[in-house]
Amino acid sequence: MGASPTRVAGIVLAAGAGTRAGGPKALRRDAGGTPWLHAAVAALREGGCGDVLVVLGAAADDARGLVPPGTTIVVAENWSVGLSASLRAGLAALPGDAEAAVVTLVDLAALPGAAVGRILEPPVGAATLRRATYAARPGHPVLLGRDHWVPAADSAEGDRGAGRYLRAQGAELVELSGLWDGADVDGPA
Repeated sequence: MGASPTRVAGIVLAAGAGTRAGGPKALRRDAGGTPWLHAAVAALREGGCGDVLVVLGAAADDARGLVPPGTTIVVAENWSVGLSASLRAGLAALPGDAEAAVVTLVDLAALPGAAVGRILEPPVGAATLRRATYAARPGHPVLLGRDHWVPAADSAEGDRGAGRYLRAQGAELVELSGLWDGADVDGPA
């Protein structure tokens, strides 16, 4: 009998006020009416994540109803500090048996599950550290093995996530431009 596969969770950061987007992105829907939260959670699940957490903040009470069933809701009480608060809240809430986590943003509405799957290509373990790139431009999703959760959270500051940490630690870069362009949606949908 072989070793059991690494347990990987997913985190969708969706706590911001979305000032450039005209309101909280956690409340946004695509042109067909599908909540962005559904698309983000689906991409993580299709790509291979087991448990998926959604970090809410601004308009959390309104956004709760848009979170797909079977998804854990985490509220970043200090969400107004910026992306760093959301990342810390998500990492702190991960299941104890997860060895790694894929982190993405809610405004990556077109993220395909295949991109998540590529980030999760074996081997994956507690020491793994990967970052998506698009034509060599860094982006999301990112993969943080358990060994990196605390230092990545500690390095996040204000509206900056773990980017500085990923660069300093020499995260493995995974080119995804053949699957998707990596574009986020900052304006009104």
